[in-house]
Amino acid sequence: MSSSAVGSITSEDVRKFKQGPDHLLVLVHGIGASPSDWTYSKAVLKKRLGSNFLIYASSCNSYIKTLDGIDRAGRRLADEVLSVIHKTGSLKKISFTAHSLGGLIARYTIAVLYSSDTLQKDLNDGYKTGNPENLECSSKLGSIGGLEPINFITLGTPHLGFIGKKQFPLLLGSPILEKLVPPVAAIFVGRTGRQLFLTDDEPNNPPLLLRMASDSEDLKFISSLAAFRIRILYANVSYDHLVGWRTSSIRREYELAKPSRRSVDGYMHVVNVEYCPPVKREWLNGAGAGVIAHVADSLKQQEVSRTLIAASL
Repeated sequence: MSSSAVGSITSEDVRKFKQGPDHLLVLVHGIGASPSDWTYSKAVLKKRLGSNFLIYASSCNSYIKTLDGIDRAGRRLADEVLSVIHKTGSLKKISFTAHSLGGLIARYTIAVLYSSDTLQKDLNDGYKTGNPENLECSSKLGSIGGLEPINFITLGTPHLGFIGKKQFPLLLGSPILEKLVPPVAAIFVGRTGRQLFLTDDEPNNPPLLLRMASDSEDLKFISSLAAFRIRILYANVSYDHLVGWRTSSIRREYELAKPSRRSVDGYMHVVNVEYCPPVKREWLNGAGAGVIAHVADSLKQQEVSRTLIAASL
């Protein structure tokens, strides 16, 4: 693109086209939780990210609805996200930040909302018209709910489920307990429990989490993830009694190197960009304050870098 094509774009043009937030950030809570779990985190994110972001804490799967199953919760969330998109005409981009089970629900949701149709046409239209909004739409890997997918972030999510040695720390690595608990998981955590312990398989139908590790004919679980420009996961290296480090970091046991004890500069309790504890409120989960700050700054850095790229075109 020649410099003359956008030479006439002024700050007034940018202000005119930005009548509202253009980046939707969806927050997805974990099992048995509700939007109130994001109270502290949402406040920090709003302060650090500014008005360009619409920060939305999902409410469609509160409390016992998380026990319905990852697939059912994922479809409910997909409907909720589409409703937000339709009500907010200024949205162009979408990101997800999800905690614990919410990460699996969000992964199912983006597969439901995924379209392989690229946004490249919008980019070409932007070149012709000089529309600064369209200049930012450059995804060639598909869209999520018609928006450009930017960040997909999970915090302590059991991506591999709870089957296997020490995947569920509360069982203390006991072989007996690890054999006894999965068959009865549904009694305590419903259909979701069967899916988390991979006991939901049927004839010619593998467990859901196994299916979510690849694309199928109807749902493109991997392609939808690949559409996001940035994919980040945080895994607790200690003190998480429900979600083990291996499952939340999608690593094999022999790949679990001993983590550094030194925090990343400026982010207390973040020892590496790959590790973090869950967060609710600062007074209750003070160790998570640095994590949310790290998440917010990562989102902000991505937003700033994209703005600079668009401005240089």
